[in-house]
Amino acid sequence: MTRVLLGLGGNVGDVSAAFAAATSALREHVRVLRDSSTWRSAPIGLPQPDFLNAALLVDTDEHPFRLLSLCHALEAAAGRDRSRETRWGPRPLDLDLLMVEGVVVVSRELTLPHPRLHQRRFALLPGAELAADWVHPRLHRSLAVLAAALDPAEQPCERLAGPTIGD
Repeated sequence: MTRVLLGLGGNVGDVSAAFAAATSALREHVRVLRDSSTWRSAPIGLPQPDFLNAALLVDTDEHPFRLLSLCHALEAAAGRDRSRETRWGPRPLDLDLLMVEGVVVVSRELTLPHPRLHQRRFALLPGAELAADWVHPRLHRSLAVLAAALDPAEQPCERLAGPTIGD
């Protein structure tokens, strides 16, 4: 089994329900170990509603490319159409493979750790709740240290509630 840190985000429709449905569907393929608090974050890019964000720590035997494919299918089931959306625009559900413990991948389809993880409080804060001591294999700093290095004023994030999506 391999531990994986998954990021969840969304800002269109009932995002909490989308998180719950995705988590439930993921349980058919992975073992959910823990879920983070839900966070609200300001959007990056276009003017749009705030995002909700969370993270899941899972154990899986799924290959990262297969897990990515599953995440894309769950996004589509929630109403996301990657072919029609604007980059960094609104979406009902975004599932990202943030880190796979001990794995580095650089390909056209997938980069692990996520290529912008270290720049995004909305991913680092929920991720650090679950795996604060995980060390980014390229930057050689823990998720907690990476999260603390980012300016809260530049990337506002607010914890809304404790772990709930894994229930």
